Amino acid sequence: SSSSSSSSYRRSSTQHPASSRRPCFQQKLRSFYKKLDSKGYATGPAKTKVSISRNNLLADAFEKFMNQIPKKDLQRNKLFITFTGEEGLDYGGPSREFFLLMSRQFFNPYYGFFEYSASDQYTLQISPMSKFNENYTEWMRFGGRMLAVALINQYLVDAFLVRPLYKALLREHQSFTLADLESLDPEFYQSLLWIKENNVENQDLFFYVNEDQCGKIIEKELKPDGKNCQVTERNKREFLDLIIKWRIERGVQEQIDCFVRGFYEIIGDHKLISSMFDARELELALCGTMEIDLSDWRVNTEYRGGYHAQHHVIEWFWFCVEKRFDNEQRLKLLQFVTGTSSIPYEGFSALRGSNGPRRFCIERWGISDALPRAHTCFNRLDLPSYTSYDILHNKLLLAIEETNTFGIQ
Repeated sequence: SSSSSSSSYRRSSTQHPASSRRPCFQQKLRSFYKKLDSKGYATGPAKTKVSISRNNLLADAFEKFMNQIPKKDLQRNKLFITFTGEEGLDYGGPSREFFLLMSRQFFNPYYGFFEYSASDQYTLQISPMSKFNENYTEWMRFGGRMLAVALINQYLVDAFLVRPLYKALLREHQSFTLADLESLDPEFYQSLLWIKENNVENQDLFFYVNEDQCGKIIEKELKPDGKNCQVTERNKREFLDLIIKWRIERGVQEQIDCFVRGFYEIIGDHKLISSMFDARELELALCGTMEIDLSDWRVNTEYRGGYHAQHHVIEWFWFCVEKRFDNEQRLKLLQFVTGTSSIPYEGFSALRGSNGPRRFCIERWGISDALPRAHTCFNRLDLPSYTSYDILHNKLLLAIEETNTFGIQ
């Protein structure tokens, strides 16, 4: 999935630090999980243990989550994922890594289910070509189902979708707006904007569109007898609503329906979600944020084994992270230590370990020429006491660039 991971790091510039909304959203998230808890979602006491093959991750996950594990168990039990043949106690580390890797693969345009939206290289929309994939309706159900399983187990996924898809997941198909089209089809957006802002009385517009179906152009009515219904200033609003919905769902209506169905096979009651979140907030609940607040990270880091905030190795570490690393390297470091490159929306104080919140931790460990080591279950970095800044910088880079397997000694 390396081809997709580079694009997943381009997001930071597009996220808006919304600190004013943070407390409000934090409370929403807390009460959402309380509500899930009271309804018995992912609370146990039973556990569902799943072993996934890292080399065949997507197909294996599909088989387990669609065909083998009963739906009821996915809703009720605590989920524990391990990778086949890898040592490593699961305190949540491999589970987090699994959702990261699974989402990177499933949503990667290379697999043909999704494509990048017209406006950038990180927001994803369902590809009309997805229907040429074998078993595509089941795969779309799988995608929706996995988002729901991640959500109720409080794991983040690495896939930022276009806004209309979050609206579809909220069952808000009726509230697509002109703005939703902007990233999907900028040219079409501009022509509809013109219609909205200008008088259309003499434009010879009717309630139908020309649609390409497998190379054949057909006239598709936007409402009954649309071909004979002219667009006027009076009915223009209705025309825009219908044509926006048509354009968003064009070629992907069936896939959207399957995606949403898979999501609600796990969530059950759509009011559980729609009473809590709007589309933007659902994205944050599922994906976290890619905005790294360096001072927040530093303040919420703990030290062990003789390290402290003023220790020269720790000062070198932060100099390296803050001044020498670019955003992509910082995200890789986060992924190396915590198993995910997404940060909870509430910030670093809300980083989760295996059994609840667990802050980023740096422990003094190992001989001075060893590579740093990570324990993703505990969000802990084992950092040797290096003899110079240059050695620390090189060893840290080597560790985050080279290491992929989860292991705990």
